[in-house]
Amino acid sequence: MTQLSGLIAATFTPMTASGEVDCGPIVPMVERLIADGVTGLYVCGSTGEGPSMTTEERKRVAVAFVEAAAGRIPVVVQVGHNAVEEARALARHAEEVGADAISAVPPSYYGIASTSTLAATVAEIAAAAPHTPFYYYHIPQLSGLGFDAADIMAAAAERIPTLEGIKFSHTQLDMLIRCRALQEGRFQTLFGVDEMLLAAWAAGCDGGVGSTYNFMAPGSLEMLAAFDAGRLDDARQQQQRLTAITRRIVKQHGISGLKATMRLVGPDCGPTRLPLPQMTPSEIADLHRDLLAAGLGAGAAGRG
Repeated sequence: MTQLSGLIAATFTPMTASGEVDCGPIVPMVERLIADGVTGLYVCGSTGEGPSMTTEERKRVAVAFVEAAAGRIPVVVQVGHNAVEEARALARHAEEVGADAISAVPPSYYGIASTSTLAATVAEIAAAAPHTPFYYYHIPQLSGLGFDAADIMAAAAERIPTLEGIKFSHTQLDMLIRCRALQEGRFQTLFGVDEMLLAAWAAGCDGGVGSTYNFMAPGSLEMLAAFDAGRLDDARQQQQRLTAITRRIVKQHGISGLKATMRLVGPDCGPTRLPLPQMTPSEIADLHRDLLAAGLGAGAAGRG
């Protein structure tokens, strides 16, 4: 059984200037993340632009991250797709190449009418990788599926023997707490809103999965260590600092800003792919200037 905890980086997919997948930077990226204290990798999710990639591209990226990690930290491959059979193919492939876990955001184009149908759908996906732990990916602001996550997990538990937990990318912490309480704490809860990690940590989540841990893992780990040591004011101040940096990055540019930030700490993962917006050189320069002033850059990596 794969136990995920600590900080799990929602990894970027490196791309060339023309938008082609480029697996070259993955090895140095993984080496730096491990050195920074990251305890897992979440591949081909929202940050990794999985929904904008072909199935074959996603398979290539999954292989590259599994090989780069080389068993040192767990690799979770996000396999969700609007076509269930494509999702099943991605799940099957992830198991074959040695991913430690899979995760899936459910199909959303046609909408899903009930938690029962939702559970049946993700069960079909999980069944294609019967020996690999499965984490449901709850991100209603992108999926459009606003069901109560605890109800989804309860329904999924009846259908998915490999269900291990949930990647909870939403701000409704009472729902996260209910997920954590299901079946006497059987399921792992991984929190996906970096700006609220401290609150979720206090609520008992097992770990965080986030974009900013690609370049601010040390600072985030300092925050969690301060909380665990009872230094609440220090933890709060660090969360405020990290949240301010994150807000500067994503307020206008979203994932494009997050990916551009990687150029400061390395390796450069290139631009985002359409339909995500493209940043201009002047926008990137302005962002980098502000981030350097905030103490983020090569050698700093988000330390307080």
